[in-house]
Amino acid sequence: MTTYLFAGGGTAGHVNPLLATADRLRELEPEATILVLGTAEGVEARLVPERGYELLTIPRVPFPRRPNRAALGFPAALRAALARTEELIREHGVDVVIGVGGYAAAPAYLAARRVGVPIVVHEANARPGMANRLGAAFTRFVGVTFEGTRLRHGRVVGLPLRREVETLDRAAARREALELWGLDPAKPVLLVTGGSTGARRINETVSVSASEILGCGWQILHITGSRSPVEDPHLDGYHLLEYCDRMELALAVAELAVSRSGAATVSELAVVGVPAVFIPYPVGNGEQAWNAREAVSASGAIVTADANFTPAWVRRELVPLLLDRARVARLAAGMASTGVRDGADRMVALIREALSAASTNVSS
Repeated sequence: MTTYLFAGGGTAGHVNPLLATADRLRELEPEATILVLGTAEGVEARLVPERGYELLTIPRVPFPRRPNRAALGFPAALRAALARTEELIREHGVDVVIGVGGYAAAPAYLAARRVGVPIVVHEANARPGMANRLGAAFTRFVGVTFEGTRLRHGRVVGLPLRREVETLDRAAARREALELWGLDPAKPVLLVTGGSTGARRINETVSVSASEILGCGWQILHITGSRSPVEDPHLDGYHLLEYCDRMELALAVAELAVSRSGAATVSELAVVGVPAVFIPYPVGNGEQAWNAREAVSASGAIVTADANFTPAWVRRELVPLLLDRARVARLAAGMASTGVRDGADRMVALIREALSAASTNVSS
């Protein structure tokens, strides 16, 4: 019986692909033991137990980016996290460590290397994080989501996605979505989303510009997120949701999206073939702008900076696009050409390859 240890988290962008891969392993190997290493502060503290997996926690050890008091304490904190991780790997008889980035990944990579356990890395974003750059130095089993990701030994596996998205039947799901949200079957749907917490610029601009968008003959399904409330203008054809727990239905009914370009959003839109206007999150290391590049190169998406996404931009750029249905259709074809539907299966194959290589090395 194999024991798998997934490591990483902090954000849903790390945890959801982790869980999708774990779910696929659980389907294929119900007798296997699947553990997750994370921190008590990240979203994994909620999402992992909810999915039925055991969460093992270590202290959160951020890598210092400038010389300060926290930097002075970093070596000791890392040693403690590393020692605890090594202890957990030995205690549970872990056969392979699969890291996805985030605070728990770096100690897992270092401990696995010290113990001699094979390592597999998955990088969701087009621009790799520090932890996964470390992990990729220790293994040749490295999966990436996007072409052109600069990560040692990286091979494209796509992003592991939920079964509901992988197997989505758009025609059947569209009927359910129309009924669920009271949408007009005769009008195309513009999906607007900034992620679970929302995107202030997107929400405010779309809210102000709603009447112009509706005037193009479209309707709007606007998912605002929890931290960015906007006033509902109560316009016919404007459907406001704070949270959507049936995102696969929103994808099924959408003909164009206005959204951030997190790895999961880009990957899900590509798999379903929904073109997009991407407004990358302006904070961080610029990974969201990089995530959108493949879709833009394939003529499946348009990108504009957060600061540029104003009512004037909507009037000048988005309205003409909405009025040109043939162009929207061409964008949809381009977007679909970039989609990877079997990312979870590809990651499982990569994990098994790492285990097989380790077994061969031991026997020889």
